[in-house]
Amino acid sequence: MSEEIRVVIVDDQELMRTALRMMVESQPDLRLVGEAADGIEALEVVRSRRVDVVLMDLRMPRLDGIAATAQITAELPDTRIVALTTFDLDEYAFPAIRAGASGFLLKDARAEEIVEAIRTVHAGHGVVAPSTTRRLIEHVATSRAEGDGPAEVLAKLTPREADTLREIATGDTNAEIARRMHLSEATVKTHVGHVLAKLDLRDRVQAVVLAYASGLVRPGDT
Repeated sequence: MSEEIRVVIVDDQELMRTALRMMVESQPDLRLVGEAADGIEALEVVRSRRVDVVLMDLRMPRLDGIAATAQITAELPDTRIVALTTFDLDEYAFPAIRAGASGFLLKDARAEEIVEAIRTVHAGHGVVAPSTTRRLIEHVATSRAEGDGPAEVLAKLTPREADTLREIATGDTNAEIARRMHLSEATVKTHVGHVLAKLDLRDRVQAVVLAYASGLVRPGDT
């Protein structure tokens, strides 16, 4: 990979920061540009340099990772956040994703999974721990927040883009979607880009959340 991805590590445990640092520095396409021990330090770091991806602990003193994620994504929309936590609990996963995190992984994920998550969110996609994905869908589908319903969402999209959004909600890759829609992968990628832009979404995780939260897609749909 030719593009260097600039990474910041945020965790209040020094041992965890060390482990993540070694993980990042072992990859030729990743560059560690800063570390922080809490959310306040994280804000100072990302405001002072260009950062592509932040590995963000959620439980920290002074300012937690959810609040820090919300501020970073509001101020620096090009910076992606991968939330890391010891606890696979809804009370951490859902707020982190709603705050703007593009990924949610457990800290006991394999090193290769965390490294690949950095590359994936940098490319504009989302990563959610498999154990969390089904509960995330059920949560957003059964707790319809105020916002656009299916008609409002569809009004912003062409029929092909609406079909693409429904396909994104499956969690499948562009290649898998392309096969089902009988389109080229490049065409699907273009449709995905249009969907995200028209609906003002950061990445595919937010697209999945919107598809279910609006009622456009329901659990069990195929």
